[in-house]
Amino acid sequence: MKKHFAWLTAAGILTACSQGGPLQVSSPDGKLLVNFNIEEGGAPAYSASFDGEEIVATSYLGFQMEKFGALTSGFKMTAHHESEHNETWAPVWGEQDSVVNHYRQLVVEMKKKTDSVDVLLNVEFRVFDEGFAFRYVFPEQKTKQFVIDQELSRFAMTGDHTAWWIPGDYDTQEYEYTRSQLSEIAARHTAALVGNVSASAFDQWAVQTSLMMKTGDEKPLYLNIHEAALIDYPAMHLLYNDSSCTFTSALTPDGNGHMAVIDTPFSTPWRVVMVSDKATDILSTQIIYNLNESCVLDDTSWIHPTKYMGVWWEMITGKSDWSYTNAHDFDLATFDYSKARPHGRHGATTDNVKRYIDFAAANGFDQLLVEGWNVGWEDWLGREKDYVFDFVTPYPDFDIKALNDYAHSKGIKLMMHHETSGSIPNYERHMEAAYSLMNEYGYDAVKSGYVGNILPKGSYHYGQPQIRHYLDAIRRAADHKIMVNAHEAVRPTGLARTYPNLVGNESAMGTEYRNMTPGHVTILPFTRLKGGPMDFTPGIFEMDLGKFSPDKTHKRATVAGQLALYVTMYSPLQMAADLPEHYAEKMDAFQFIKDVPVDWSKSHYLDAEPGEFIVAARRAKGGDDWYVGGVTNDEARDVTVSMSFLKPGVTYQATFYTDAPDADCDSNSGAYEISKETVTSRTVSTIHMARGGGFAISIVPVK
Repeated sequence: MKKHFAWLTAAGILTACSQGGPLQVSSPDGKLLVNFNIEEGGAPAYSASFDGEEIVATSYLGFQMEKFGALTSGFKMTAHHESEHNETWAPVWGEQDSVVNHYRQLVVEMKKKTDSVDVLLNVEFRVFDEGFAFRYVFPEQKTKQFVIDQELSRFAMTGDHTAWWIPGDYDTQEYEYTRSQLSEIAARHTAALVGNVSASAFDQWAVQTSLMMKTGDEKPLYLNIHEAALIDYPAMHLLYNDSSCTFTSALTPDGNGHMAVIDTPFSTPWRVVMVSDKATDILSTQIIYNLNESCVLDDTSWIHPTKYMGVWWEMITGKSDWSYTNAHDFDLATFDYSKARPHGRHGATTDNVKRYIDFAAANGFDQLLVEGWNVGWEDWLGREKDYVFDFVTPYPDFDIKALNDYAHSKGIKLMMHHETSGSIPNYERHMEAAYSLMNEYGYDAVKSGYVGNILPKGSYHYGQPQIRHYLDAIRRAADHKIMVNAHEAVRPTGLARTYPNLVGNESAMGTEYRNMTPGHVTILPFTRLKGGPMDFTPGIFEMDLGKFSPDKTHKRATVAGQLALYVTMYSPLQMAADLPEHYAEKMDAFQFIKDVPVDWSKSHYLDAEPGEFIVAARRAKGGDDWYVGGVTNDEARDVTVSMSFLKPGVTYQATFYTDAPDADCDSNSGAYEISKETVTSRTVSTIHMARGGGFAISIVPVK
């Protein structure tokens, strides 16, 4: 991995008026200023302004500790250090083939005297052009362990901003986003809740990060609060106080009455505030990745972007089942599947998987996911049983060796699926054997799942023990040269820079939720995707799911809008989620899915507004082919696309996949048109997007 960096002197970066503050550190371009001060009574606080406008008013920092009580006052500054860092690093995969990491840093060392011992606590600030971040550092000291009851980081907003949010929940992010003023969060909270196998919403004023906001001024600013580098620490929510317009960090409890137990030395995750006067800057910033450590893997040659299909959507639609029999409430260790009567609806059969392999291989895909291949699916959902799956034993009608051999003979691989049913101890007991089985048969990617309440009982998906588990699974997978796509795990916070075998997560409401509003896909890139790629599973061509099951509803999208998602929602892991027979009926539109890459050298967000629309253009890695995608909410709109990102003087052929004039996400979702046009960097195209629709363009040089 190439890296170029420099530490520069602090001249002109920071000013200190006196011992204890205030201190000020600016972004490299000078537009963003962060102030730090230890105020009266020894209370550490910060504030921030952008282009002369205050964006975070005075906000206090600290903790509530089991042993030491409130660590929010009584501090004295013992030292401070300033520096500037500028590097360019090359990701293993990503939206860009190189990332600039340029910031100015302030480290403040503090001490508080207590009755028993001095407590040492540092605060580190990093200020980028597109935002700032801070974290707490507990240096090595006499106290070797701290038990955290609350983290009290505050973010004082300067007005009743418009926000796009999901409810605070210790177990799930599978919600649609609500657009409201900050003052309306509590009033809209109940309506924002949806059913889930495991959900633990905890306060009517609580929301999750990434939180997207827009100020209401004549020249609005776009703000986003998130966290980065979540390691060995609970996930952070935000609890809003309407009377003070202030968010306070709200951690996920560990099941034992505490939030976290840390051993010194220790650094918390970064608390991040992104800011810009352009919505597209929020989409393009790499600040979350930049706040994570460099890649720790010596060899990354085995990590590769992947386009895949799967035996999955037919279970989601009700066409088939994950399970093999109608048995339930049994002991997996003693149940004899060879004597069980199959119910005839099992999807992961040898013959059916071969059918998928043939189609995926014939159309240039890399892998095929197979869910429901292993024993245990009869007795898993919501059962809260420790031992449901062993992750190595296939059903009688799934020939694991023959199918892997068949896939390899066709030039593709099978993708493993590990559903844990929320039983962390059981997965950890079986993980080594499960990864070894993958190595034996040539799997190099796993989709892991954590559906249901977490075991041990009383634990949450986003608590400190579970955060440790998710990262441990990634590290152990790397030892086996396995890529991980974790579903129902904690939202990503940029750790894919450090562990690039983390190629995907779900951690949001994805395609399987069929009733979501069209605007959902115009918000996710501003929120969930800021921390890392999502396995959204796009590419649905048949929206009428009632054809499979009478209780299924119509999916509110258009074919052209589904194609656009491969560009607007970045991921190195992209699925063509629909059934092969539906693609066979629309092979002309399917061509875009076959062509579109999953790794890029350049990405440009051409125009966007959260909750309304996004238009993005990306250049394929290692070439000069470009792909453009646009999506809209439930409002039809025309957008203007300038091709100025193309290389001047080169002629290209563009293939446009657009909504037909009468297309509509509700009444005519399958209507699309395909046209070709010669374009150059001077071309400007006006494109219509239907309600809940979009467009996609492939652009290749004319040879």
